[in-house]
Amino acid sequence: MIKSLSMVLMCLSLAVPAYSDDGNEMLRKVDRNLNPESFEMYRKLINIEPDGSKKEFVMYSVKKGKDKIASVFLSPASEKGRSTLRIGENIWLYIPNVGKPIRITSLQSVTGGVFNNSDIMRVDYSAEYNCDKVEKADQGHILYLKAKTKTVAYDRVKMWVDGKKLLPFKMECFASSGMLIKTLYFKNIKDFGGGIVRPAVIETDSPLYKGYRSVIIFAKVKKKDLPDEVFSLNYMPKVESLR
Repeated sequence: MIKSLSMVLMCLSLAVPAYSDDGNEMLRKVDRNLNPESFEMYRKLINIEPDGSKKEFVMYSVKKGKDKIASVFLSPASEKGRSTLRIGENIWLYIPNVGKPIRITSLQSVTGGVFNNSDIMRVDYSAEYNCDKVEKADQGHILYLKAKTKTVAYDRVKMWVDGKKLLPFKMECFASSGMLIKTLYFKNIKDFGGGIVRPAVIETDSPLYKGYRSVIIFAKVKKKDLPDEVFSLNYMPKVESLR
């Protein structure tokens, strides 16, 4: 009887993917499916107001490892040359006519709109969150994420993950009080080449900003080897030279 039970349990364990019982491992796979270890990309960020008016920004960004990302604004002209750097929980903004980096927070926004700095300068989710629980859902799984520290922009995140692609398609972000801060929608899965297949569009809305929406459109996402010196305060005026 014991031997038969053991055989059944072993067969069940082989039939279920290993990550189904390990939300943190699934989260790490989601991170790698979203982004290579080291890469560059272009992004257009569009803020849409209730009256339909829009403000657009174009950024060039480079990311390395789990928690280092640097970006520079290419347009509009009023923002051109401004750069940002994030290393873990530390974020800086460089403004050419100021001449030195300024510390900013994850909850602020360098572009206004619904996306905050944490969304715009996104590091790996597994760098900021642990997975408390995994639930099966119609299209895959729901990951329940808890922030590792109190400095993370969202205390809890509920992430819907496609079971086949292991990519997110929806996220709800919550404050420590349990209040819903915003919802993100991952859309338009695109093959960028080089094995990178990921959403090309992220949209967001928030009950705190009724009628406002923000959209990020990704382009030219590709692997790129980057030296560590790129992710330093001294390099912030030179990020555009990497293009």
